[in-house]
Parts: sequence; C-alpha cells; structure tokens
Amino acid sequence: MLQANKDKPKKLSKNLFPVVGVGASAGGLEAFKQLLKAIPENSGIAYILVQHLDPFHESVLADILQRVTRIPVYEITNNITVAPDHIYIIPANKILIATDGVLKLDVRPPKPGRYMPIDIFFKSLAEVHQDHAIGVVLSGTGSDGTLGLKAIKDHGGITFAQHLDSAIYDGMPLNAIQSDIVDFILTPEEIPGKLLALGRTLTISLNPADAAHQEKENIFKQILALVRIQRSVDFTYYKQSTIRQRIMRRMVINKIENLDEYLILLEGKKAEQDILYEDLLIPVTSFFRDKQIFDDLFLTVFPDLVKNKSLKEPVRIWIAGCSSGEEAYSLAICLSEFLGDNLKNIKIQLFATDISEKAIKKARSGTYLKDELENVSENRLHEFFDKKNDHFRVKKPIKDICVFALHNFLKDPPFARMDLISCRNVLSNMEPYLQQKALATFHYALNDHGLLLLGKSETAGKPSELFTTKIRHDKLYNRKPASQRFIPVTTESIEKPLKQAENQTGKSAIKEYDFQKIADDILLSGYTPAGVVVNEFFDIVQFRGSTGSFLEQPPG
Repeated sequence: MLQANKDKPKKLSKNLFPVVGVGASAGGLEAFKQLLKAIPENSGIAYILVQHLDPFHESVLADILQRVTRIPVYEITNNITVAPDHIYIIPANKILIATDGVLKLDVRPPKPGRYMPIDIFFKSLAEVHQDHAIGVVLSGTGSDGTLGLKAIKDHGGITFAQHLDSAIYDGMPLNAIQSDIVDFILTPEEIPGKLLALGRTLTISLNPADAAHQEKENIFKQILALVRIQRSVDFTYYKQSTIRQRIMRRMVINKIENLDEYLILLEGKKAEQDILYEDLLIPVTSFFRDKQIFDDLFLTVFPDLVKNKSLKEPVRIWIAGCSSGEEAYSLAICLSEFLGDNLKNIKIQLFATDISEKAIKKARSGTYLKDELENVSENRLHEFFDKKNDHFRVKKPIKDICVFALHNFLKDPPFARMDLISCRNVLSNMEPYLQQKALATFHYALNDHGLLLLGKSETAGKPSELFTTKIRHDKLYNRKPASQRFIPVTTESIEKPLKQAENQTGKSAIKEYDFQKIADDILLSGYTPAGVVVNEFFDIVQFRGSTGSFLEQPPG
C-alpha cells in the first residue's frame, strides 16, 4: 500500500499558509519542547511533527507536548485536514503522507529495510505544498530527513536544521548541513521567530493588492533581464508564479525585505547571480523515478530501438534537462540490462544535456550518496556502482555510454537522428509558447520512427500535429511524419538592463526608431529577395515580394 501511495500523483494544496514539517529522532523530545514553547499562539502556521517512535508502544507524545504550549496539539488520525495554528503529531507504527492539504496515514513497512518516516513525509509535503512547505530537522542519529529537505528545497520551500551545539544527538542535522541543502541553522527556540519573519516578507512582497504592485513587477522584469544577460537564459516564458517565489526565497535567505534592495545586491554580487540562476532551474530528479516507466521501456521500447539497427548504426538517445545525471544513468543501466552480452555488439550514444553547469559537473562525476540511491536495488548497486568511502560511483562501462554537456535546447542547435528523447518535468515549468517551441525542436531531432518521453504532468499537445500517443500512462509519444523537417531559428540579441533602457528619453528613442524603420522599408521594398514570414508554429503569415518562382500558396 505504501508503494502505491508513493507513486500515485498527489494533488496540490490550495492552502496559502506555511506548513512546517519537523523531524527528529533520538533527543527529539527535548528539541520539540523548546520549539513549541517559542511558537506564538497566532502565527498562522501549521506544524507537523514526525519522530522515530517505538512501533510496539502507544505514543504519549501529544499529551507531553500539550503541557508546554497553549496551541492545540493533536495526534493525527487518517484524513485529517491541516489548519493553521495547530500542531500535529504522527502516531506510533505509522507512515505519514501529505496530499491536497490532508494528512493520510499508512502502515509502517515491515523489516528489513530502512525506516525513513521523515524523508517520506517531507517529500510528500514538498510535492503538495510546494513553496509553502518548510522542513526542519532536529536532534537525531543517522540521515533521515536529508533527502526530504532536498525535495522541499527543490520545490521552492525553505529548509532548517538544528544548530549542532544545541542538539543532544547531532547526526541528523549534521548530515543535512553537510549535504549543502540547509538555508538556516538555528536553535529550536530561534526557529519560530525566523518563520514569522519569513512569512511577513513573502506576504508583503507577493500581495497583488499592494499599491506598489506594478513597481514590483517592473523590478521582477529587471531581475530576469539581468539573469538573461549574464547567463543567456530567458525566464520570461517560464511559469512566473514559480519564478517569483524563487526570487522571494533568495530575498528571505539574504534577509532582504524589498525587491529593489535585492536587485542592487544582484547587480553587485556575481555569486548571488549564480545561486539565483541555479534556484530558478528547479532541479527535480532521482534514480529510476517512476519505476513503471523503466519497466515499460525495457519491455516495449528497447526491443523496437535495437531490432532494426545494423552493427554500424548506433542507438541514439537524448536526455534533455538531465539535471545531475540520475535519469541518464538509470536509462543507461536499464538499457545495459536489456542488451546483456549484446552490449558490446551494439553501439549506444546517450547524450544528456542541461543548462546548469553545477548539475552537469555532478553528472560527469557520477558520484552519489547512499541516500540518493534509494530507488536503486541492492543487485544494481553491486553491479553498476563502486563504493568509495561514503559515496557510490557509477562504474566505467555505464559512464562510457553517457556524454554530458551544457546545452539549451530552446536556443542551441539540437542533436539529430535521435531514436528516443526523454524530457521529463521540464516543460511543466514553461508557458505554452516555450512548450510548443521545445516540442518542435524535439520533432526535428527525432528520426522518422523516434519516440518522445515526457513527465507525468506534461503532454505533447491535444491534438498534436507532431506526435501521437504510444503509451498513455507513461506519456510516451511516437513522432508523426511531416512533409518537411523544420527547426526554430533563434538569434542572440544584444540587450541592455531594463533600468538602463528606461533612462533613455522617449523623444530620442522614437527618432532612432523612425530613422531605422524608413531605411528598412526602402531596403525591403526594392533590394531584398522574395520571402515569407512565419510564426512560432511555422505557419506562413505573410508573403513578401514575388515568391511564385520558389513557393506558391495552394488554392483553397
């Protein structure tokens, strides 16, 4: 039952208040008490406490903690709705999962197997509450909570760990801190005050009814223009609600309450530009994510990919938006298992690309922590990874299959003659215009019988002129034949920051524009060859000059 719940897509919560997940193990009771004593009665925040408990003894944790706070403390029952200014406690022998603002209980998995209730809950909290999710790891041994904090941070939330000097057992907070995923390191008494300050910053800055809302919008645009100029990536057509939340998150971490102050910080500090850029990319990946997809690739896709290949003809695969390499290596492992001894007879070219230099660097290293390999079976771990200290490194035969490169598939020339393209959970962060542009690029890059794999929440269009569905539940698509192959052409533009452009006088700008327009009109009317103007979908919108010798519009 637990696996089914983990794999089932979770509904996003409509709640607009922060939901704080707090995890602890050994020494957690004292940390919980210190935290709860410092929470004000009307904070507008919900707290959900998850602790490693003895599965054979009924928990009295709720009764103990109610004595130190006037805020209602409840032991969770199944399908309880989360409300602000309430504290919720996980019962013994249960796994806790969040979905659509509701808390659901599941049976604790039997031994053997690592019991990681904090990670399980934090991951579901991140998926459901997105940028309203906050994770806190307190005293405890081991590493439970680290992967959960990573999921929260990847979805735009904020992460805390207990200051090591104040923790009775510092194993859990230390592991999270060393993984470089913790935004704030504080004592339990200091955390509620910081949460209130964060809430004020986010609420004030994102309030659309604010009289200065338009001014804030202009500053947001200036920030995106700065990123575009520095990193040559335009986030204008990405989901703006997510982009703005990521910017707000960086403001909170830098203890800045005004957007204009954050813009000044960005302009003068390249390190902050780099951090913001990486935050805007929203990396969400793991090994063998959505196991059913890899099972279906093994059974139905790989046989078709190799059956018509000659010894000289390679199988070509492109992972677009590969992040830190987990999916590329998962696919390479799965393909290696399928081919078995035939692997040495068939050439595999697996290209994995991303626009994050940091992610590509990690992918090329092929080195991961044990916690990052939770979906890798023990057999695969032994066969395809070498253990070195507390890390695991992908073995050379699998690394040799994968080629990692920095590449922006919306702008850079694409690969060609691909048999399979996987681009999962990248398009969902884009507006429809960019999605269509990406799909046109992938259509061009695939061979005539190529396949496109998208994320669970993504689609190739309905109806699509470019793709037809092959396996609906996997979001796997066949490339449709086209009368001609095409590719969007992009050109680099020389841009100025918006603030600099706004300083130009309107009169001089108009004169320059009119002068250029007159010259362009003369040249276009008398000295340029015939041509056509097309839109982003490659529909002809205008014929320029006499095109009859080369191209003629059909009747009808």
